[in-house]
Amino acid sequence: MSRLSKKSPSLCTDLPLDNADICKKFDLLRQLLRSCFGPTGRLKQVHNNIGGHVVTTSTSSVLLPAISSSQPFINLIKTSILNHVSRFSDCGLFAAILCLSLIEQAKQSGLRGNVAIRVNKHLLGLCTSYLQGEDCGCKVKLDFCSSQSLITLARSVISSKPTCVLTEPETLHISRLAVQAFLLTVPCSSPGIVSLGKIVTVSVEGHGVLNSTVFPGVLLDMPDVFTIDKVENLPSDALRMVLFSASLAGDLSGLGDGIIELHPGVDTDSQILDQLLELGKQVVKDEVKLFVCQKVIHPVLQQYLRGHGIVVIERLGITLMEPLTQLTGAQPVATLHTTIPAKAYGRVRDLRIRTFGSKTMLHLHPPGECAICTMILCHRNETMLSELKVVCQKTEHVLRLTLREPSALLGGGCTETHLAAYIRHKSMNEIPETVSALGCSQTECLLGVEGFCRSLEAVAAALEHDGRSSLMDLTHAHHWSHPTDVLTEHMGDSLGSCGCGLVESSPIQKWTYLNSKYPQFSPAPLSEDASVQPHVLDSFTAKLNALQVAVETANLALDVRYLIQDVN
Repeated sequence: MSRLSKKSPSLCTDLPLDNADICKKFDLLRQLLRSCFGPTGRLKQVHNNIGGHVVTTSTSSVLLPAISSSQPFINLIKTSILNHVSRFSDCGLFAAILCLSLIEQAKQSGLRGNVAIRVNKHLLGLCTSYLQGEDCGCKVKLDFCSSQSLITLARSVISSKPTCVLTEPETLHISRLAVQAFLLTVPCSSPGIVSLGKIVTVSVEGHGVLNSTVFPGVLLDMPDVFTIDKVENLPSDALRMVLFSASLAGDLSGLGDGIIELHPGVDTDSQILDQLLELGKQVVKDEVKLFVCQKVIHPVLQQYLRGHGIVVIERLGITLMEPLTQLTGAQPVATLHTTIPAKAYGRVRDLRIRTFGSKTMLHLHPPGECAICTMILCHRNETMLSELKVVCQKTEHVLRLTLREPSALLGGGCTETHLAAYIRHKSMNEIPETVSALGCSQTECLLGVEGFCRSLEAVAAALEHDGRSSLMDLTHAHHWSHPTDVLTEHMGDSLGSCGCGLVESSPIQKWTYLNSKYPQFSPAPLSEDASVQPHVLDSFTAKLNALQVAVETANLALDVRYLIQDVN
């Protein structure tokens, strides 16, 4: 078949970062993400031009997939950031803002691309070594003997998502629940390799956030209210249960793949129903008290089972299969044409009815120690509840990362400003060695260092959205927020504490505005006062990887010489 129109040649763009249209889109993306950053970040509503679902969020994992672009450079950064978020769940906006700032600073400085890349790689190595060292001034050890540091970390993640619209008591309540649920998934006495449990999340719309709670075990939807009496009359003892992954609806499609031969005059429906009832007779004989199916159960089989005092749950869904097998020890039965082996049965200690608003749920208690729990999340409307569910899942992941590395970084922009001051001081003291190793001039090296440090400071400054100024003290290099209506000479009385809450302001302190010239200095270590704890913490593992992703993605963008697009 001949073409209706002639194929157009591919579009080749030389030095894409010098293209005004691409730079404009970069700047727009940077402003968009910057305005979402932090607890006071602005919300974004995303929808396409033909209608459809409207997304309201400030979370990178929700916002970036909702933004479509025909520009390959934009998609490169999106893909890189989303890959980081899929693995670490946190610091997505940090990585994106830092990446775009590094590209912007490299272009403004006039540095050659290869020089900027080499300087960025060198400074990334300095940052990584410092953050992983024992003498790091912006890292704190997490004390697992107390839940306070874990609650602070969880609270920092949750409070950074303004779409959740939580009050201070609600934020603290959800933070405590997140830590409680996380601790319930850590086995207490598991020999050998430790396998973490699962948190099952149940959303309840229309109720206050303070009604949210955590239960050990699993809660299942129970639409059949007639089963409540049977549940309440069950003995409080280990109860046998069976779990089916195969459909028990009685359809031919549920028999599996292959060729089905039908003889004339044979009633297939009655034969399949007879098979289902034989299955029902076996579970009754084996004294099963709970019958659960991932898919649909035939109404006649349901009626037969309930007539023999068995609690029936259907349409469980694939998401709950793994937690339920871990909780009960049951092995999912994948066919109805064989006798159920004894080892396939599981056990639950107890069944209870729980009611949350319009939802009636069946609470399954584990027969022994089990690392499975259910978090009931309540909120006032669908948008807030959806964001809260996403945030709690991210918080769980961040808390799990602490098991690998029991450390956290100071939040509130203090890590970024501290790193910037450290890099400036370290680089100035090692200029001859650095210039020799990188093969560039001293001027180029200093320009690269300045751009890198300004990019870190730009991330800290992005936390401010209400017209306040961002400052850094010249002692510990922490981040401070300064009201614009306060005179400079009265700063010491008005600043309160730094972004992370560890340093209190005093009249003798000196400050400098971020992204301004100041004499380089070595940040002084903080006093080891156990009574003073940070108010804001960031995930160490997530932020360290986000730093690496930001620098490497920026270097990749700076290294692109040609951009070739198929426009057909």
